[in-house]
Amino acid sequence: MHYLENDRIRIAVAAHGAELCGIYDKKRGHEVVWQADPKYWNRHAPVLFPFVGKVCGGQYRYKGVSYPMGQHGFARDMDFTLVGVTDDSITYVLRSDEETLKKYPFEFELEITHRIEGNKVYVEWKVTNPSKDEPLYFSIGAHPAFNVPVLEGTKKDDYYVVFEGKDTLQYVYLDPVAEAADAEHPHTLELDDGFMPVTMDLFDNDAFIFDGGQVEKVAIHYPDKTPYVTIECKGFPSVGVWSKPKTDAPYICLEPWIGRVDNMGFTGELPEKFEEQCAMPGEFFKAVYSIAVD
Repeated sequence: MHYLENDRIRIAVAAHGAELCGIYDKKRGHEVVWQADPKYWNRHAPVLFPFVGKVCGGQYRYKGVSYPMGQHGFARDMDFTLVGVTDDSITYVLRSDEETLKKYPFEFELEITHRIEGNKVYVEWKVTNPSKDEPLYFSIGAHPAFNVPVLEGTKKDDYYVVFEGKDTLQYVYLDPVAEAADAEHPHTLELDDGFMPVTMDLFDNDAFIFDGGQVEKVAIHYPDKTPYVTIECKGFPSVGVWSKPKTDAPYICLEPWIGRVDNMGFTGELPEKFEEQCAMPGEFFKAVYSIAVD
């Protein structure tokens, strides 16, 4: 585990999965990131690569060959190599090897940097294709979970998820049997000046999936409607909002995604997946999102 801190926050980042394991808010004196109690969910803020969500039927296809793949790819379960530390940043890298090539036939280099500035953590992704002749197809996403409730004497359903400036949003659910996005049956979310009250049954149908770049900023607010934690993810095509269904799990995940779970019935090849990204030989892809504590 490596730590970075300034006058406002202290963060912890693990080599395993290059996972953000803590953001301590020095001003308020509490931990913001979910501490992975296995009773509910044993992760903090895993990176989802080279897949976001599940693939239909538990396998994907490329050049006529089918490959099994579990939920959210494999990077979150691998040890990264520390390649850089400064006063305000830490960088880890994961490279393809013989084992990854068996299940994902692409050379890659995934570099993840966590950088702090004031009350913000910037999470920067760089995906490089080192191949001389093959394209690199991938999705990448974030899955940070935040403690809700966080203030003593409050309950989860005292809080709000907030989409600033939005009156309505379109979202889709995961089909509970297919475990794929039911994009053919979207729903409309009505908001009260951007506020969605958290109720104990809010996530009984699993995650809310917002596509089409509708959401570039999403927050959780305290019971008094002031900001607690805010994610900004400009340019990300999808955002998920999730907590473990049908439980009292004391966290909420705000998840910026570039690519996502398959749509129901998808049987195409990897390049045809929803919002699949491609880095050509020798090229790289970069994206960044931020987490602010208030």
